[in-house]
Amino acid sequence: MTSPLPPLPTPEQTAAVDAAITSRRSLRAFLPTPVPRETIEDILRVASRAPSGTNTQPWKVYVLTGEPLQALARDITAVYDDPAEAARHREEYAYYPVEWRPPYIDRRRKVGWDLYGLLGIAKGDKPRMHAQHGRNYVFFDAPVGLMFTIDRVMQQGSWLDYGMFLQNIMVAARARGLDTCPQAAFTQFHRIILPRLGAADDEMLVCGMSLGFADPAAVENTLVTEREPVAGFTRFLG
Repeated sequence: MTSPLPPLPTPEQTAAVDAAITSRRSLRAFLPTPVPRETIEDILRVASRAPSGTNTQPWKVYVLTGEPLQALARDITAVYDDPAEAARHREEYAYYPVEWRPPYIDRRRKVGWDLYGLLGIAKGDKPRMHAQHGRNYVFFDAPVGLMFTIDRVMQQGSWLDYGMFLQNIMVAARARGLDTCPQAAFTQFHRIILPRLGAADDEMLVCGMSLGFADPAAVENTLVTEREPVAGFTRFLG
């Protein structure tokens, strides 16, 4: 089944899309204001238009609110705060490189110290660093937590597709006045999370995400990360 090509966007539509993309940031403090289920469903419906190889649509989403969200947060935090127990948990896939090199390690360090600087966390203050990282596991107080899984038979191409789906969620959320924080931090605790979701054995945890209304009074939400100019990562041929 085919449909007519969509009309060219108006300048106002282009500006709205650009604004949703460029205003997206990973925010780390949310208000408790509930997000209507209809809004979450709308965001996921729009995001599902992400492209995927031969229309495989490899994403599976679990939406947590209320007590299920709080219970999962408590379970993960209890393990995270127990060094011996936390050491028993490992990520199922490598998100970051084994060997860091410039410019990636420099960017990583800068964003970390920029955040800690806003929060007044000094270098070497391990207890406060631990506590701040632990904020991931309470979804930064967001009222909605999303967990994303993928079937284990899927390969690298489907993970590329998944990234486009995740980006669509974050942009669609911004278009509705909401903010997000995509979180690979959850992958360490996949053995806790997947059973709580009722996920099948053939599902792998991709990441989690906090969703809600940003807390405008939180200093950590003033962080704006830098981006390379187009000339820094692009080579035009011809």
